[in-house]
Amino acid sequence: MTASDSTPAAGGPAADVSQAMWRAYFDVLQNHASDHPLAEEFARGLAKNAGQWVRLQSEYLARFAALWSGTLAREAGNRGDPVIRPEAGDRRFAAAEWQENPYFDYLKQSYLLNAKLLTDMVETAEVDDAIRHRLRFFTRQYVDAMSPANFAATNPDAIKAALTTEGESLAAGVRNLVADLGKGRISMTDESAFEVGRNIAVSKGSVVFENALIQLIQYAPVTEKVHARPLVIVPPCINKFYILDLQPENSFVRFAVEQGYTVFVVSWRNPGPELGKLSWDDYIQDGVMAALENALAAAGAESLNAVGWCVGGTLLASTLALWRARGDTRVASLTLLTAMLDFAEPGDLGVFIDEASVQAREQSIGKGGLMPGREMSAVFSSLRANDLVWNYVVNNYLKGKQPDAFDLLYWNSDSTNLPGPMYSWYLRNTYLENNLVVPGKLSMCGTPMDLGSIDLATYVLATREDHIVPWRAAFATTRLVKGDTTFVLGASGHIAGVINPASKNRRSFWTGGDHAGAAGGSGPEHWFETAQEHPGSWWLHWANWLAKFAGDEVEPREPGANPRFPAIEDAPGRYVRERAD
Repeated sequence: MTASDSTPAAGGPAADVSQAMWRAYFDVLQNHASDHPLAEEFARGLAKNAGQWVRLQSEYLARFAALWSGTLAREAGNRGDPVIRPEAGDRRFAAAEWQENPYFDYLKQSYLLNAKLLTDMVETAEVDDAIRHRLRFFTRQYVDAMSPANFAATNPDAIKAALTTEGESLAAGVRNLVADLGKGRISMTDESAFEVGRNIAVSKGSVVFENALIQLIQYAPVTEKVHARPLVIVPPCINKFYILDLQPENSFVRFAVEQGYTVFVVSWRNPGPELGKLSWDDYIQDGVMAALENALAAAGAESLNAVGWCVGGTLLASTLALWRARGDTRVASLTLLTAMLDFAEPGDLGVFIDEASVQAREQSIGKGGLMPGREMSAVFSSLRANDLVWNYVVNNYLKGKQPDAFDLLYWNSDSTNLPGPMYSWYLRNTYLENNLVVPGKLSMCGTPMDLGSIDLATYVLATREDHIVPWRAAFATTRLVKGDTTFVLGASGHIAGVINPASKNRRSFWTGGDHAGAAGGSGPEHWFETAQEHPGSWWLHWANWLAKFAGDEVEPREPGANPRFPAIEDAPGRYVRERAD
């Protein structure tokens, strides 16, 4: 069966719309297929459930006929109930014209009917779960892209702006588009409003160690005494570290310093061609391991507490398993923030990764080269396309406006490259083959490793709306590590759920769920059903947990005071200022 064989067959204007939409949709699926022929799999899956297929077509055509009749009645002055409404919170159709003008109301409802047909077809097709997941993702991409709000001729706000400004808004939009084409990305914020080291990443400290891959920043104390065990934070190497230190009022770094910790943060180098041959082992040896060892030496401490976020958590856990294999127990506690160790259920990111795509990366950059940061940034944005892509297309290009100043989106646009060998190894051994969870399957820096050897106290934070690290995947960490594990589920997503300052007391978090039912696929759900919700930020909960592993109080340690680790330069250092653009 081909795509053309499986398109709806019915007469009338609605069928014409459906046919055009359906053919365009199948073209999208075919263009995205690699070793998974999605369009063909979809067509076969629909053919297996022909009765539901016919029922959905009939319902679609009937509702389209009702929409057409209702539109004609509105033209005659009779306003009835809509055939279909946008979901609650859909900001694309907030303008009054989408409700009050019969033409725009018709565009809106016909789009929603088409979108519903596509999504219903995906759920009706008899395909396996992996294929359905890919179909859902690419269907959502197509449906989001085809919204009439995304086109100048069918967006009432854009038309109104063009008329009011006598075309200047369209001219400004073209200028914005040309500028963004030069950048290679969509502008999400007023980038002139921020400067690293001036009004973001301003916590006081010094770089006390550096090599070709990292700078290690030690922050200045603000308490009369500090805890004996320093705190080392390993942020993701796919982003800049200053998400942890955006502004004083939402700085995780500042919060940790205020809790009496000597805080060290890894600032990853933004690799250029000269670092294009670095491997995963290099990121372990010269990245995480170098940071832990030098933080211990700079602080004059015998042990430390460690925090890893996202892929920084994956690297940190890998390093600790390696250290455990070598008998090194200098890390007293581990905190993992929205990090995946078990990649069996990687969420929407998994749709981009299969054997063919990984092989293509290995052949192109696996022995040397760079994975451009802008490509990874585009992938992450596609996970929330309406918020992080089409919202700015409409605002910047159709309406000719400049985006507002927003520190988090400035950071989001400040992407980093990755060395090809490191990136290719990561894709194959985590997302594709999930080798990290198999004891002894992988060796790092010449040592076989087992995540089960991590037998120290571990705090695992996941966030409920995370599109990058699904919270159920993060929950799987509790079955991998063997120490006393505390699992906490925060509200919101991958970034906002982590950067949730205690001072603002926003959102909520869940703790205390029953781990007894953790075996099997129902584990996360059982935990959530038995967990307690608490208003506010998880930061204070974490601080209370970490205090048990803080050690005695000692005199404050000033950055650069250790003669073996003099201050190289003031925080935030020069590595973080290197841009990938």
